[in-house]
Parts: sequence; C-alpha cells; structure tokens
Amino acid sequence: MQFVPAQKLGFGLMRLPLFDPDDDTTIDVEQVKKMADLFLERGFTYFDTAYMYHTFRSESIVREVLTDRHPRESFTVATKMPTMMLTKEADVERIFNEQKEKTGLSYFDYYLMHDMNVANYELAKKYGAIEFARKKQAEGEILHLGFSCHDNPEFLDRVLTENPFFEFVQLQINYLDWDSAGIQSRRCYEVCVKHGKKVIVMEGIKGGTLASVPENVMELMQGMHPDWAPASWALRFAATHENVMTVLSGMSALEQMDENTAFMKDAAPLNEEELALLDRCASLIRQTIAVPCTGCRYCVEANHCPMGIPIPNYFALYNTEKMRKREDFSPEKEYYANWVKQDYGRASACISCRGCERVCPQHIHISERLKEVAQTLEEGNDHL
Repeated sequence: MQFVPAQKLGFGLMRLPLFDPDDDTTIDVEQVKKMADLFLERGFTYFDTAYMYHTFRSESIVREVLTDRHPRESFTVATKMPTMMLTKEADVERIFNEQKEKTGLSYFDYYLMHDMNVANYELAKKYGAIEFARKKQAEGEILHLGFSCHDNPEFLDRVLTENPFFEFVQLQINYLDWDSAGIQSRRCYEVCVKHGKKVIVMEGIKGGTLASVPENVMELMQGMHPDWAPASWALRFAATHENVMTVLSGMSALEQMDENTAFMKDAAPLNEEELALLDRCASLIRQTIAVPCTGCRYCVEANHCPMGIPIPNYFALYNTEKMRKREDFSPEKEYYANWVKQDYGRASACISCRGCERVCPQHIHISERLKEVAQTLEEGNDHL
C-alpha cells in the first residue's frame, strides 16, 4: 500500500482535559468530542493514542469520540505496542486484541513499536512483537508500521538498518531539543532522512514548556510576529522540516484546539530569520528550566516507582518553584504537601532503584534530581 502522508497537525490523546487534574482517568469526554469534531471539521485526520495513556483509558476514548460517531474513512488512528510492558510472547496478541476492542476498530492506520530503545528493542524481538505486527500488516489489520524512539542517533540508525520495512519514525523534535546534547533531535531526524523515512513529531511543545515562555523570550517572539502565540512558534518549527508528515499536539482544551488548527491549516515553513530567532529563544529558555521533564508519565504509568512518588508532578512543582521571583511566597510547597497528605510518597522516600530512569525518554537522572526536589520542597515546609 502506498504511504500517504497525513496533514501537518495530529491530535495526541495523551493530555486530554480532566475534571480532576490529580486523576488522569477523569477525562472530560464531552469536551474531547467537541475538540475532535473541530479537528475533523478543519480538515485534519490524525489521532494518536497508546496502550497506557491516561492510565489505560486513552484508547477507549477513540471509540467514544471517533469510532461510534464518525465514518471510519474520515479519520486515521495511530496506536502503539507497549514494548516496555511485554513479559511473554502471549502478551503481544493479547494486547493487540485489547486495543482493537477498546478502540472499536477493525484496523489501525498507523501502528508503532512504542518507545524503542536498546532494552525495549530486545524485548520486542524476544517476544516477537515486530514479526507479529508485520503479519497483521500483511493481513490488513495494520496499514503502516513504524516505531517511536527516544534513543540516540546511532541506535536509531541500527534499527532502521536492521528493519528497513519500517515506514516511519516518531521522534521528539522541538526547537529547544534540536541541538540538545541529550536529546539530539537534529541528528535523529537526519538519520531518518538518510533512510528515506517519514517522521512524526512528538513533544513539539515539550509537554507545554514551549507554550508558556519567559518574558524575555515572549518579547523576542512578539517583536517579529505580534499575533503568534508561543505554541504557534513551536509547532511551526516542527512542521517546517521536509520529512515531517505530522506534528502531534497533546491538546487539553477546546481553546487550544481552536487556536492550533486555525494557524496550522495554512502554516508556511519558517524562514531563516525566524529560525535564527528561535535559536536565540532556546538559549534563553535553557537558562530557566531546572529539570527537563515533559510530563509523559512513563516513569509512573507502568508502576515503576515502588515508593508511590508522583515524579512528574513533583518535577513540575520544582521547576515552577525555581522560576518563582518572590522569595516570601511559595504555593508550590503547599501543593507539594497536599500530594504527600494524599498518601503519595515524598521525594525523599526515593530508594534509587532507578526503575523510572530506565523508561525516561528525557534521560533524566531522576533519583538524583528527586534529592534536589526534597531539599527544595520539604525543608522548611510548614504545610507538611
């Protein structure tokens, strides 16, 4: 089957609107329906989900907002085999059948091996996940086969060399990580270009980090384009690259959907002057972020923390605390205390088992950074 590129904006069903921000399962389904309807109305079709998103509810949302309400030919769906959760060969078929049941779909337009890194690649091979997916593709239950990757360009090159049948790769690409020594977005993208593979962009706004930028960055952006929001700059950057077929955005409100679809519908590639400005913006933003956590929740979704520490939540509080300008007021410490009082583990409870670090797409040394979180948010905290 010919590979048909999707439009440049994809709806990531990973950060959906919630009734309770502390409970990932309390999805505002009616709002998601309105968001999906607007997305389709404006000519976009690509929806991205995964087995464990929203504590295993995301794929069911596909059935509620799409499968049961729209003609099958009007939308495309991508989901993923959770390689990191495989423990035996039987898991592969069981999970795939669960995904079809939850989404209500007879086939997936795009299917990915989820988070392929050195360890997960070996699991995928050991339990036959790749061979299984190729069989399903031959049978028409998968139209296009690819994988997502948060590893280095050398590993990516190896996988594409050993598996030339993969049609596309999902990569973390944004202007903050483009030349990052840790993420190496540019080099990974160039590997895909070398192998002739299309790229789907994840973390284009870096978990919301690039939607709310420091004041000095905002001034630079508005000086060139007063009507462009920070998220607009980020999405346009990702979409500018020729081999990119879709830029995912994990939109969590109807207003975000309205804004993103409006400008992405006719967005032109950034020019050299605009790209140079974003390079300056990236340098300024790097000076303000303490921990580069995107809130993907891989560290907690598969129960990787035996101490029950809500790692992304604590990192978010820590980052905000570090950027706070007032020294006499810290709402972050109160929020932190509220998490602890709900029987979540303190940051200081970390036993350095590093299970979370093995699945962290950002390669954060989580156990070490939690010590900093504990020092900042626990010491002198009158709310604890």
